[in-house]
Amino acid sequence: MKETLSLDFCDMTIYDNYLVVVMKEGANITPEYNDVLLDITHTYYPERPFVYIAHRIHSYSVDPIIYLETAKIENLKGFAVVSKNYQAKVNAQIEQMFFKKPFEIFKTLEDAVDWANKLIEI
Repeated sequence: MKETLSLDFCDMTIYDNYLVVVMKEGANITPEYNDVLLDITHTYYPERPFVYIAHRIHSYSVDPIIYLETAKIENLKGFAVVSKNYQAKVNAQIEQMFFKKPFEIFKTLEDAVDWANKLIEI
């Protein structure tokens, strides 16, 4: 499966084991965005595990409190951040403290996809 969704705040590509999300420049991601993620997971991963991959190409802000709710999605098995930007990695390390499931930071999308597929196989 591969399907692309374009929302007002992000572009999302949905695969069998994971979804890749590219937030739009300047977006401010708050806990309310979890409702959108819940709708998407119910539609595309109703009874299957998946991993969320945030491909941080653009600059945007994330309220780390969002991860407290995101972690409650039962079939969400992990969260990956992909970025070569130093500040984005520092921000991800802070966000990591709010997420109580596997959360990794990668330099390449390929490494994040490999990790996601291995996490789903476990």
